[in-house]
Amino acid sequence: MKIENKKVVELIYELIVDGELADKTTKERPLDFIQGMGYLLPLFEANIEGKEPGDSFAFTLEPENGYGLWKEEMVIDLPMEAFEVEGKVAEDLLKVGNIIPLMNPMGGVVPGKVLEVTEATVKMDLNHPMAGKVLNFSGEILTVRDATEKELTEGLHGEFVQKHECSCGCGHDHCSDCEGSCGEHDGECCGDHEGGCCGHEGGCSCE
Repeated sequence: MKIENKKVVELIYELIVDGELADKTTKERPLDFIQGMGYLLPLFEANIEGKEPGDSFAFTLEPENGYGLWKEEMVIDLPMEAFEVEGKVAEDLLKVGNIIPLMNPMGGVVPGKVLEVTEATVKMDLNHPMAGKVLNFSGEILTVRDATEKELTEGLHGEFVQKHECSCGCGHDHCSDCEGSCGEHDGECCGDHEGGCCGHEGGCSCE
């Protein structure tokens, strides 16, 4: 069976950025997704379209086809009050290098990296961690099958249902899942292989 829209795909891949391994999946923990439903970057899906189990792939995405160029205007200063929880500043989160999920005006969540902390403000970088980077993907297709109607409606892992259950709008089924970092990669490229690795749109895919 070939990869096309509404097919469930399992694959393994490695991502090389700046000559170093930035992310990978294994046969024990592959990346799985539904083709054509916005799980991955559009050109990632385009490069594996038509492939079958056992086929390998290798391609490069320039920044404009990946997570965009790094933008100075995405570095902002926020007042310390913005990080108060029940009247107290969450100082454990305000450490240089930490990734903190921030709510945007549309109610979505944007991961921000702490660059600098002063008495009054916190400088945050809202650029995607892979902004400005050339992404070199390689890997192998493991399985391809038809998606069920339930998967098409609710998401491969129920994510289309779960994302409405958390009042903070983060897409997690429990708000505590948002705290401190994104997914299991501590906010780096968020290998979140159920909705947001480097091949995933929205990055850390916490959109």
